[in-house]
Amino acid sequence: MYELLVLFALWMLCTWVFVRLFGDARHDSKRLLLQFFLWLMTGAYFVWCWVKSGQTLAAKTWKIKLVNAQNTTLSMSQALIRYALGSISLLACGLGYVWIFVDKEGLFLHDRLLKTRFICLA
Repeated sequence: MYELLVLFALWMLCTWVFVRLFGDARHDSKRLLLQFFLWLMTGAYFVWCWVKSGQTLAAKTWKIKLVNAQNTTLSMSQALIRYALGSISLLACGLGYVWIFVDKEGLFLHDRLLKTRFICLA
């Protein structure tokens, strides 16, 4: 939920910029374009955080870090693939996230596939 506060702020700023540049986005193609733009900006936020430090603002607060199999921050390609797989998982009714309840190590499906995981820093 804490991550959503950051995302809401990002979405409001991006929507404001989009509407200032392209006008009303309540109809058809502009609406889809705005949704795609917001998806891209959300991805930019997550990918940048995962590559730079392995931590979003919420992860820093919770003192957790996303690492790959070598216990280092994700490469750009790993982060992009993780975001794409996470997005697909959401579109599939969150099945990749529900996977955490059946995974023996408590990993999301995209983390299982990419060999990534969260570690505690505390």
